[in-house]
Amino acid sequence: VQLQASGRGLVQPGGSLRLSCAASGSIFMINNMGWYRQAPGKQRELVADITGVSSTNYADSVKGRFTISRDNAKKTVYLQMNSLKPEDTATYYCNANLRLYTNPKWSDYWGQGTQVTVSS
Repeated sequence: VQLQASGRGLVQPGGSLRLSCAASGSIFMINNMGWYRQAPGKQRELVADITGVSSTNYADSVKGRFTISRDNAKKTVYLQMNSLKPEDTATYYCNANLRLYTNPKWSDYWGQGTQVTVSS
């Protein structure tokens, strides 16, 4: 199983960026998908997550600015980030809770991380 994230970049404050993360492999079903971030010297924190029926949850710091969505057919989760602030600078990781065809156990998988830098 692989989670491939894309959309890294350097943007100015107030700008926008869209992250994508596609899951591939012998995946039977995907439950929740989400985005986490980790800034230097800080713990990894939840940014947003979305259930299989597209119920969403956001960190207070990004509510009203970020939007998470998913395309189940493409096994892909997106994070649209608007009105970006310098404090949004971090490495962003996608996460998926899923089952494989070969294993009935639900497990968490992580993408490789993609850098987002907000700076003028």
